[in-house]
Amino acid sequence: MRSQPPHQHDSMKSRKGLGSVSHPDVHKFSVETVQWYPRDTGMFTSSSFDKTLKIWDTNTLQPADIFYFEGTVYSHHMSPVATQHCLIAVGTKSPKVQLCDLKSGSSSHILQGHRQEVLAVSWSPRHEYVLATGSADGRVKLWDVRRASGCLSTLDQHNGEKSKASSEAANTAHNGRVNGLCYTSDGLHLLTIGTDDRMRLWNSSTGENTLVNYGKVCNESWKGLKFAISCGCNPEFAFVPYGSTIAVYTIFTGELITVLRGHYSTVNCCVFQPHFQELYSGSKDSNILAWIPAPREPVLDDISEKSLPQQHLNPAYEDAWSSSDDEG
Repeated sequence: MRSQPPHQHDSMKSRKGLGSVSHPDVHKFSVETVQWYPRDTGMFTSSSFDKTLKIWDTNTLQPADIFYFEGTVYSHHMSPVATQHCLIAVGTKSPKVQLCDLKSGSSSHILQGHRQEVLAVSWSPRHEYVLATGSADGRVKLWDVRRASGCLSTLDQHNGEKSKASSEAANTAHNGRVNGLCYTSDGLHLLTIGTDDRMRLWNSSTGENTLVNYGKVCNESWKGLKFAISCGCNPEFAFVPYGSTIAVYTIFTGELITVLRGHYSTVNCCVFQPHFQELYSGSKDSNILAWIPAPREPVLDDISEKSLPQQHLNPAYEDAWSSSDDEG
């Protein structure tokens, strides 16, 4: 893979915003998560350290509803596939996972099981009632929100084998705070990140740790880490913010392919756009950068390659990424 050289950052294409929200209803502190309503673009959501989750009307840029919480909001997520519910999962400073219902306006439904603050939440893209949560207690829990007990399983990094660590560390996914998690696009696997500088890949059906070794994945974030997983690439990648750069790993082999450089300050988040096969990253430098796979030059001196049938996936997505200024 190829990263965009830092010195070319000045010529990177800018993406102008269509508008901004600037009135008394804006958040008072850091905005941690923003998400479009999965069904249409007439509504989007945002949550913040000001202890609120806001539902925005895109046309008026006014809040249609506001949910208030007792503590800092670290993360929220709406299911991309739900047809039977309109629940927003919310992770806050409380160990209880909050479920906000867009239909009724209620936030009374809670999931109890974590012992410390909930830093990351993610609905399964495969099962609309299944939710994954990561906490500062080192645990990752899978929930079926229809069940009275709620919790389906607690992921164990040792796969049930007796740990050499203390009994307190039993049934933990990480030996530190779990501040990032993301499903693969097919929902078959779950990727988690902890402050133990480890990233782990889990079979989401069995809860088994697949034991893929990514090496040391530096993670010094005290809040949620917003990383991304590709969709439609060959192989699939994980894009993990690391200081002012983005580390790119192959998900199923654990190889660190490259490090994308272009930002001047800490990268806060990454989002992958499968329709355009683009990666977007946001940073404290106030820039949003768009990264695209750079096409590989055809091999002209090998006649046999010309006769090969075209692959379903563009080979450019296999191992070449650069910033969007390469397009023009």
